[in-house]
Amino acid sequence: MRRKTLVLLVVTVSLCGVGVMALPVKGAEDDIPRMTKEELRAKLGDPDLVVVDVRTEASWKDSASKIKGAVREDPNDVQTWLKKYPKDKTLVFYCS
Repeated sequence: MRRKTLVLLVVTVSLCGVGVMALPVKGAEDDIPRMTKEELRAKLGDPDLVVVDVRTEASWKDSASKIKGAVREDPNDVQTWLKKYPKDKTLVFYCS
């Protein structure tokens, strides 16, 4: 079974809130869905959505801004942790 969506996001936090910019994943198809910060905000809390924070441990620890409900995973160990997420979920990856 394929995942519903695979989106790589770079999230920057400003006084205005979270900004989201979708970037292509190396080797991925050109038709990767894009998501605005408003679309992401509206989907937060959806049981079919998993938000994955892939910042380095130091960046994550030093940051006062985190997306509520996001899980943090080591960006250098994707092959290990990616398997634990159900294939029917929408995964949103972000870093800043």
